Amino acid sequence: MKLTVSNLEARYGQAQILFDVSFAVAEGQALALLGRNGAGKSTTLRSIVGLVADRTGAINFQGEDIARLPTHEIGRRGLGWVPEDRRIFTELTVTENLEVGRQPPRPGAPTWTPEKLFELFPNLAEMRQRLGGRISGGEQQMLTIARTLMGNPSLVLLDEPSEGLAPKIVEQMAAAILAMKREGLALVISEQNLRFARLISDRAVIIEMGRIRYAGTMAELEANPEIRDAYLAV
Repeated sequence: MKLTVSNLEARYGQAQILFDVSFAVAEGQALALLGRNGAGKSTTLRSIVGLVADRTGAINFQGEDIARLPTHEIGRRGLGWVPEDRRIFTELTVTENLEVGRQPPRPGAPTWTPEKLFELFPNLAEMRQRLGGRISGGEQQMLTIARTLMGNPSLVLLDEPSEGLAPKIVEQMAAAILAMKREGLALVISEQNLRFARLISDRAVIIEMGRIRYAGTMAELEANPEIRDAYLAV
């Protein structure tokens, strides 16, 4: 497995947010981390990349336990993270934003160049010299993902990639993620949009109140409306 999370628990102060969370994702596979707002999805991703200080459990990435490593060391090992709030450099051009993320190729991971990423995200190709602050929210989301890919990760964590995007942009995002999978990239995607998750994911984990309530294939989830209604219905 590319990533295995075992018995992960996390706290913010006195409040425990995650309880015994475990899952795994393989190379070229997308796992959807599903649940309502506040279920613990983002805390799970932040815990994996070392941004939650008070956490316990094992996080094995490419055969190494990274649970005690600082965030920058986790990134150096080829684990990419795309936060929900995008964090692009608004005063840099699209091309300059990509250059900020450039890292050398990594053994066993897809290699990305600006030209390859412009093929993946054609919208960005049309605005290479436009400032990051002067492109739409959907294009900023694409740019954030593209900048992360410039680091040549072997696994990427995506936090709510479809949130607030127009339907057309969501379709383009889904096509890009499917292309990333074909390159061999592994992905863990925190998502509330079940329709989007269906398009891109092989497996699903449903989390509610910090606990896993379902883990299995997306096809099995599709065949189980009781689980969907209990934990995903608004």
